[in-house]
Amino acid sequence: MKKAAFVALAGRPSVGKSTLVNLLCGAKIAIVSAAPQTTRSAVRGILTRSEGQLVFVDTPGRHASERKFNKMLMTVADRALEDAEIALYVLDASRPPGPEEEAVAQRLAAIQDRTVVSINKTDSPAASPQTLLDFIERTLPDIPAGRRFQISCLKKEGIDELVACLFDMAGEGEGFYPDEYYTDQELSFRISEIIREKAINRLREELPHSIYVEVADLELRTNPDANPVGTDAAKQRLWVRAFIITERESQKGMIVGKGGEKIKAIGQAARKELNSIFDWKVDLDLRVKTGKDWRHNDRMLKKITGT
Repeated sequence: MKKAAFVALAGRPSVGKSTLVNLLCGAKIAIVSAAPQTTRSAVRGILTRSEGQLVFVDTPGRHASERKFNKMLMTVADRALEDAEIALYVLDASRPPGPEEEAVAQRLAAIQDRTVVSINKTDSPAASPQTLLDFIERTLPDIPAGRRFQISCLKKEGIDELVACLFDMAGEGEGFYPDEYYTDQELSFRISEIIREKAINRLREELPHSIYVEVADLELRTNPDANPVGTDAAKQRLWVRAFIITERESQKGMIVGKGGEKIKAIGQAARKELNSIFDWKVDLDLRVKTGKDWRHNDRMLKKITGT
């Protein structure tokens, strides 16, 4: 009998949740950055094997803040944990536990019976997995040793054992998606996230939290350079117009850069990755505009977080 389950990831920011989802699913599902709160919505990646299907739900890192945007991100994470059959708690072996880690453990205390622990970054010179194992023993003692894993996404260590445990915990049932699916994200969302990743990795520290990306237009056009005997996808180009939107007019220049160098670099990096992901060649028209106080606009926040 096949197994199937939704698995919601939990953890504080920058512990490697998105990297783990990408590794498990064998494809770029979630964007990755060292900037906290990179993940802003519940992003689903799908792993289908002979044993069955696991749907991983990557969620925003739990961050202590009273700001409206951060509270909404926590709502996204809480909802995913409530809806999933399994919770996958990801910790960073190179960072000692603190108040945020305590808050995550407290959130998971009531669902220890369906929680799996993965201590990531055990390859780091600063790693101290035993410190975190002691933390788990103190805060989540009902999670048995057989559901506590030490892993390295970088070296792909401990991943097979983790996946085997998740399938073992999953209930019997058919998959939720066709076997060939590795994500259910809409095209415009995937494009906007890739652009945002390239932007936040190239901007000053304070700017990533102040931007979001809006795909304004998508259009499939005939590719004049296509080989006549090529696939239908190769005979088309995907034309995209997108906007990097920031809160203040003064921030636009930081994103555009001197002589437009920064926005050009962001666009080139995004286009390169999009071309590696999709069958179509991508033409990207990338611009910058201001969306004043968007982090305080309920309608906009709901749109960004999917709530």
